[in-house]
Amino acid sequence: MIACFFGCTGHVATIPLEDRRTVNAEWYTTICLPTVFDEIRKKNKKRRIILHHDNASSHKARQTTEYLKEKNIELMSHCPYSPDLSPNDFFLFPTVKQKMRGQRFSSPQEAVEDFQNHVSTISASEWKKCFQNWFERMQKCIDLKGEYFEKQ
Repeated sequence: MIACFFGCTGHVATIPLEDRRTVNAEWYTTICLPTVFDEIRKKNKKRRIILHHDNASSHKARQTTEYLKEKNIELMSHCPYSPDLSPNDFFLFPTVKQKMRGQRFSSPQEAVEDFQNHVSTISASEWKKCFQNWFERMQKCIDLKGEYFEKQ
């Protein structure tokens, strides 16, 4: 299991989960998000961060919302039951999954490294297209009042 973060210009960070644990608010707010925010703010300490979360329990947990408020991180809302709106679901994972299909790995670390290598080969123009597609999907969701639209 990994958490992968990216922006309109490309990959920001991939945080692997150790020992096959599951993502919970404790891990998310003490390990994952601090690493991501440090990476984002390497060049600009005061950079504005707007985070798009899906509705995973670790994202909705009180501990997470309090942490984000404390760090002045803005949060974009996500319609319930809308995999249509997650760039990981409609862009990143299908793209990398296609490249990794059929491979066998000797360790979880090797799989994470291969994933990161594939993510790093995604061009800036592909990331830009992903975000344009995301904005179009957000507008479609607004137009359909939050209804599921992937198969329409």
